[in-house]
Amino acid sequence: MSVSMNELIKAIEKAKALSKPRNFTQSVELIIKLRDVDVRKPENRINISVRLPYPPKDKLSKVCVIASGDMVIRARKTNADTVITREGLEKIAASKREPRKLAKSHDFFIAEAPLMPLIGRLLGRYLGPRGKMPQPVPPTADITSLVDRLKESVRVRIRDQPQIMCRVGSEKQSSKEIAENIMAILSAISSKFKIPQNIEKMYVKLTMGPAVEVKLR
Repeated sequence: MSVSMNELIKAIEKAKALSKPRNFTQSVELIIKLRDVDVRKPENRINISVRLPYPPKDKLSKVCVIASGDMVIRARKTNADTVITREGLEKIAASKREPRKLAKSHDFFIAEAPLMPLIGRLLGRYLGPRGKMPQPVPPTADITSLVDRLKESVRVRIRDQPQIMCRVGSEKQSSKEIAENIMAILSAISSKFKIPQNIEKMYVKLTMGPAVEVKLR
C-alpha cells in the first residue's frame, strides 16, 4: 500500500484547522473517489463492515438486535443500542414512521436467523436500499462479541457510484489514530481494488468542514 501515513496526518490536521468550532463533536469523514471501477458489475460493489483499530469512543456505531426467547435476554445484557422482540418488530412495522426512523438511526442490525423471513417482509424495503439488512446469526450465537465488534466498526459501501464515504473517527481523536483507521479501511478494500492505482482522489473532512485532499504517491 503506498498511501503515506504522513500525508494522511497532514490532511487530517488541515481539515481540523479549517473547520470552525461547533457546539457538538464532529465526526471525521473519509471520501474516496475510485477510477477504472465499473459499478455496473456486481463484483465491484461492496457492503462490508470494517473494525477500526481506534474506534471513536464518543461516536461508536449504533447496533440493533432483533431476536426472540433467550437471545432477547442475552442481547439486553450487551452494549446493543436497541433490542427488538418479534412482537416489537410487528408493532414497529405497523407504523408509517417507525421503520424509517429505525433504519436511519442504526448503523448495523443483527437478527436471529429464524426471524429473517419476517424481517425481510416487514422491514426489507426500509433496510435493503440502505444496505442494512441484518446479519443473521443462530440462536446460540455469542451475541456480546458480535455487538462489540460492530460497535467498533464502520460500513464501507459502494453501490451505484464509484465512491466510498464513511466515518473514520472523531475530532477529539489524535490525527495519528484517525490515520490508522483510514489505513484499516484501505487494507479492507485492497482485496478488491488496487491501492492507490484505483484511487482517483481521496479527501478527509469534518462533518461541517471543507474537504481536504490527501496527496497520493
